[in-house]
Amino acid sequence: MKLFITGIGTDVGKTVVSAIVTQALEADYWKPIQAGDLDHSDTHKVKAFVSNDKTTFFENSYALNTPASPHYAATIDGVTIDIQKITEPKTKNHLVIEGAGGLFVPINDKETIADLIRPDYKVIVVSRHYLGSINHTLLTLEALKNLNIQVAGIIFNGQKNEATESVILSKTNVKYIGRLEPEPYIDSNVINEYADLWRENLQQL
Repeated sequence: MKLFITGIGTDVGKTVVSAIVTQALEADYWKPIQAGDLDHSDTHKVKAFVSNDKTTFFENSYALNTPASPHYAATIDGVTIDIQKITEPKTKNHLVIEGAGGLFVPINDKETIADLIRPDYKVIVVSRHYLGSINHTLLTLEALKNLNIQVAGIIFNGQKNEATESVILSKTNVKYIGRLEPEPYIDSNVINEYADLWRENLQQL
C-alpha cells in the first residue's frame, strides 16, 4: 500500500501525521521534495518520531535550501525540478509519501504537488481546524475529485469540532481515519499512542 499524505495548506500537521501512519503500518517513508531546514528536515523529524525497526527512510529526490514554494526554492538554488527525476523508491513494504504544502503548490512552471500523485497511491488529506478550514478542506477534496484522484480518508488536526467535521464528512462522504488532538508536545511515545489508535482504520484503506 502506498499512502500519499497531503494537506489543505502549509503547517497543518502532515509531518506528524506521516510519522503516525509510518509507525502504525511499520511502513517506509519518503518525502520527494524538501524545501528548507535541511539539517532538521521532515525526514529527520519522522525518523526521530518513529520507533519501530522496520521502517526505511528514503532520500529526498530534491533537497532545496530555501523554505519556500518548491519552484521558487529551486530557482534560488539554480535548478529546475524535473518530475521525471522524482523516482519512487523500490520497496516491498508499505510506503508513506509526504507532500509539500498543499495540493497545488507549484514544483516548476507547469506542475504542482498534485502531479506527484500516481494512480496506485491512496491519498490521505490532513485538515487542521482554523477559521476558513472548511472551505479549504472542501476545495482540496473537490480538486482531488476533479483530478480523478480517489481519497482514501481524512485526518483532522485539532480539538474536536462537530460543526466543522460533520459538514465536511457529510458533503464528501470521505472516510474518517482519526483526529490528532492538541498535544503539549510530540515525541515517539505520543506517536506510538496515535499509531495504536489509527492502525485498524489505516489497515482497512
